Amino acid sequence: MYYKKYGDTDMLVSAVGMGAMRYDEEDVKAGRFEKCAEVALYAHEKGINFFDSAPFYCDDKSEIITGIALSQLPRDSYYISSKMNLGTVGGKCDADDFKRRLENSLTRLKVDYLDFYYLWCMLDLESYKKQYDILYKYFEQAKKDGLIKNITFSSHMQGNDLEKVIETDAFKGMLIGYNALNYRFRQAGITAAHNRGMGIVVMNPLGGGLIPSNQKTFSYLAEGTDLTVPQAALRFVASHKEITVTLAGITTKQHVDDAVKSVENLVEKPAKEICAEFESKGVALNNLCTGCAYCKGCPADIDIPKFMDAYNEKLLGNSIENRIKWHWGIPMEKAAECIKCGQCETLCTQHLNIMDRLDEIALLRG
Repeated sequence: MYYKKYGDTDMLVSAVGMGAMRYDEEDVKAGRFEKCAEVALYAHEKGINFFDSAPFYCDDKSEIITGIALSQLPRDSYYISSKMNLGTVGGKCDADDFKRRLENSLTRLKVDYLDFYYLWCMLDLESYKKQYDILYKYFEQAKKDGLIKNITFSSHMQGNDLEKVIETDAFKGMLIGYNALNYRFRQAGITAAHNRGMGIVVMNPLGGGLIPSNQKTFSYLAEGTDLTVPQAALRFVASHKEITVTLAGITTKQHVDDAVKSVENLVEKPAKEICAEFESKGVALNNLCTGCAYCKGCPADIDIPKFMDAYNEKLLGNSIENRIKWHWGIPMEKAAECIKCGQCETLCTQHLNIMDRLDEIALLRG
């Protein structure tokens, strides 16, 4: 296993970590928790020492299953994270609420402390500020009490918002989505965090399943290697000098083996160097929306990022309608309400023809 230093700490963590959000669904529902735990134990056996869990994962059983596995291991042989936000405590939180939520995670995970505790799922700067103002003082107290070692945050923020949070120096590390599809607009964020000595953990390295389900399109990732496309996609992320841990959502032992293989003989390079190299290979992806969401705030109240995500499906030979109906659950006819103001195209960092795409989607509604 290849190990990296977590930010400016002395912690050495595996370059790939186990995302404990994908234990086998049938086993979870049947209560076969010991069987699920065997996969986490196998991951540890193969050198993975970073495990990421949270409340509500796997029908709210992820922490329980992960705890069954980790309780069989020496405490100094792994690092474990969990998460909390206002949503995990019903929208309101005082010191007692926070402590109950944290102690519940500690009990389930069968540990006395968490190595990393995330201020979870910050969608935008407004959401972050609200939750920071209410919760951060409780994170600090928990750290003083020895219940958590490092205060971290999990972000889905777009644009410059991410850098604004990084600049506060309030967090030891962050969890962020990053992959071969969205790397163009996330480089600044990971570079800023790295320069401030933060640890950077990456979720969604396979693009939410988009990369494995469209392997022909992403075949360039594996060129010149003996890796499969999903393995190469993990390696693409892990090879960034700035990125500490690449989380692989793991269900089976084969997934563990794939993750481990992806970082064999890993060579780290700066993000700019890696992205410049892949930019020349990924020309076919230039028309895919990267999901940066700069186009949000449509005057006609059209959720443009979701429609552009659905349009990606067309470019990849799949169904726009299925993506809109079954994944996003938004009315397709909304695309016809575009007023042609051009604001979205002005804001688009890729200069996509968004208005034309909305017109195409609107024509599908019949």
